[in-house]
Amino acid sequence: MNGEHLARLSLNQETIKQWSLPELAEGCVKAGIGKVGLWRAPVQAYGVERTARLLADAGLTVTSLCRGGFLTAPDPAERAAALDDNRRAIDEAATVSTDTLVLVSGGLPPGSRDLYGARERVAEALAELAPYAAERGVRLAIEPLHPMFASDRCVVSTLAQALDLAERFPAEQVGVVVDTYHVWWDDRAPEQIARAGAGGRIHSFQLADWITPLPAGVLLGRGQLGDGSVDFRAWRTEVEAAGFDGPIEVEIFNETLWTRDGAEVLAEVAERYVQHAC
Repeated sequence: MNGEHLARLSLNQETIKQWSLPELAEGCVKAGIGKVGLWRAPVQAYGVERTARLLADAGLTVTSLCRGGFLTAPDPAERAAALDDNRRAIDEAATVSTDTLVLVSGGLPPGSRDLYGARERVAEALAELAPYAAERGVRLAIEPLHPMFASDRCVVSTLAQALDLAERFPAEQVGVVVDTYHVWWDDRAPEQIARAGAGGRIHSFQLADWITPLPAGVLLGRGQLGDGSVDFRAWRTEVEAAGFDGPIEVEIFNETLWTRDGAEVLAEVAERYVQHAC
């Protein structure tokens, strides 16, 4: 496989969740993949500084850390705890040498139906977190999630909503994630990608396919590239036309992939990436 085609490919570790961090590092090096996206829980379990050393020794670049966020609680004690956790996430991102912390905003508080109010609490939290992150060389990247997650996971459902929040802050502090799994359905997304690009706010570009029927719980319903409805080459064209030339991260939550041999899954991801996104 042409190594030039893989130069921008980043493997998000959740795609091959069955791998430990040392296995992830070894597997990516063997496959010629030079970039990885990380998740906080396995990084914390292995040790943040230990993770940083492991990946640096392997010559791997960390393209993002996921996730911060969950900033919609109105209770003062809960908000304070969430802000503290996000500061820790920023510190962890800086330690593993990534400039991008992905934020999932959080869902509606129990008993609430006030989407606008929940989004405003996200903005209030960003006002505290963005300067803290900037001091540590970390950008906050707001990820809009598909509307089916609005109640329990993410009140930011579109790129337009994400940009309305991000644009209250300097672009080098707060931007957005373009994740095909979450925005492929939105006919306004291309104009919002152009808007984000013009402002220098595309901080992360992630790929996963949309397949149906969705599994129970829906969270683990992301498909392997090429198995579903998403035109990846078209989305890549959109983000590149908007000026994005950064890493392209494949992030798939799929229990079937997690039961397979990790090296086999990685080889398939690379093959599908070249076939459908290059």
